Amino acid sequence: MPNRISTPIIGAVLVLITYQAQADTYRCNRQLVSSEATTNEVLEKCGEPADRLQIGSRETLDNYGFRYEVRVEEWIYGPEHGMYHFLRFEGNRLKQVDSRRGNR
Repeated sequence: MPNRISTPIIGAVLVLITYQAQADTYRCNRQLVSSEATTNEVLEKCGEPADRLQIGSRETLDNYGFRYEVRVEEWIYGPEHGMYHFLRFEGNRLKQVDSRRGNR
């Protein structure tokens, strides 16, 4: 009996892990860019985005506890097969990838 209960739970956990990994990755030009990729790396692999938005800045801490400001940008790629892809950069590092259909 315990095997019947644990199998669905293990499957659900694997699906969630896979979903999270995909959420932080963007495929472009047959290449992948993932979280923490630099803006230069994304430009080399994906080319110039359709649009770049300067969101502003946010305060963050370094490894030593010092506060500093980092620039926050959103790059928009698409539409590709009706999908827009939104890449959020903080301090020139990719932090988040979102995709949606339709209008930006």
